[in-house]
Amino acid sequence: MDSFKSRLASGAPLLGTFIKTPHPHVVEVLTGTGLDCLCLDAEHAPFDRRDLDACILAARAGGMPVLMRPASAAAHEILNALDCGADGVLVPHIRSAEEAEAVAASVHYGPGGGPARRGYAGSSRAAGYGTRTIPDHLAASAARSVVIAQIEDLEALDAIDAIAAVPGIDALFIGRIDLTIALGCTSPDDPKVIAAVEHILAACRAANRACGMFTPRPADVPHWQAQGASLFLLGSDHGFMREGAANLARTAGFAP
Repeated sequence: MDSFKSRLASGAPLLGTFIKTPHPHVVEVLTGTGLDCLCLDAEHAPFDRRDLDACILAARAGGMPVLMRPASAAAHEILNALDCGADGVLVPHIRSAEEAEAVAASVHYGPGGGPARRGYAGSSRAAGYGTRTIPDHLAASAARSVVIAQIEDLEALDAIDAIAAVPGIDALFIGRIDLTIALGCTSPDDPKVIAAVEHILAACRAANRACGMFTPRPADVPHWQAQGASLFLLGSDHGFMREGAANLARTAGFAP
């Protein structure tokens, strides 16, 4: 079975959702769906280290690729998620090629040392709790670990070609709502926002880099696929619960 990393690199269409509820039962339920991945949203939801550990374990048990969006690009946050066995990270607010390089270094093992280089822990879940040799774990990590840089700031738009070209970055992800706010707009459909989204997609095409995005309307996915987007993280567990409850009320005749 192809890894999530290889499927992302191939440009295969991938659909996932954000998890806002820090409980493994939510992850466990969603592993039984037709989604391609889940993203634990530790940036905007109250995930602590124990929550991440349990949720990543649930995803792995269900055979579901799982990403984690940390609260920041801090190396220790990225390291914890990967040691717990996450398939990769979706790092918010990447504004320059230098920041993208630092994130890539904090994910991948390699020579050079320094505080931004991922530390080695052979006793972690990702390393088979000490059962893998160093060469085997290094190779498995390189083949599995996904680095996605989220683009949502004005500075990033100015540096987008350089960011897209950074080695070790597997994909860019368009944070369309934050980008809307950054551009001084109030609608993600504002022409300025659409132009920025198209600008990012063009940079990804030029660099042969995968691109993902959030879009407020799932029906818009084919439009953005035609421009090169392949990874779509849409909705969330919170949205599913709201929509399911509202649909129940309508179907049972308790709501207009």
